[in-house]
Amino acid sequence: MTLKSVETTGKTVEEAILVAVAQLGKSREKLDIEILEQPEKSLFGLIQKKDAKIKATVKLDLVEIAKQYLEDMFALMEVEAKADVSLEDGVMHAELSGNKVGVLIGKRGETLDSIRYLLSLYIGKYTEEKIKVVVDSEGYLAKREQSLQRLAVSIAHKVKKTRRKVILEPMNSYERRIIHSALQDDPYVKTVSEGEEPYRKVIVMLK
Repeated sequence: MTLKSVETTGKTVEEAILVAVAQLGKSREKLDIEILEQPEKSLFGLIQKKDAKIKATVKLDLVEIAKQYLEDMFALMEVEAKADVSLEDGVMHAELSGNKVGVLIGKRGETLDSIRYLLSLYIGKYTEEKIKVVVDSEGYLAKREQSLQRLAVSIAHKVKKTRRKVILEPMNSYERRIIHSALQDDPYVKTVSEGEEPYRKVIVMLK
């Protein structure tokens, strides 16, 4: 996706801008205007000697870019779905919905995490600002977080009882953070991550 821009002319700068608005199909507030040439008239102001010339560029809209990217992705996946995207305080949240959201979530949320990763990379092409991307569907992330927190407490109890470390199954970085966070204040156990992506695992052991 590239930013659209046009160069237009008019008897006045305002007229040139109105032409650009019509051509781009965007309101003036959504355009960056660069005046290339001011209009000029003859000595007595009776004859237009030179028209005004401007360059209008559609302003960067990360929400619109993200939504279009996700819709194109859904089309390639042949999944009927839509994305409700918002951006606030450096966090982009994309809520996915459709008839087959299970396909978008995937096993243990792997597909959802892949979509988040790809969207984060894509958005990074358009801005130098650090944007945190969160992709969710039907409250999956909250349910998964609660499940992992319960798992962490259960594993910690097992480690204390058997005095043996427990190696969990491979998890993505988001899920590993939940395990680490759930046990960070436990006075008897500690957690570490080992291995290479995508097989990196959390190990729970005695301190």
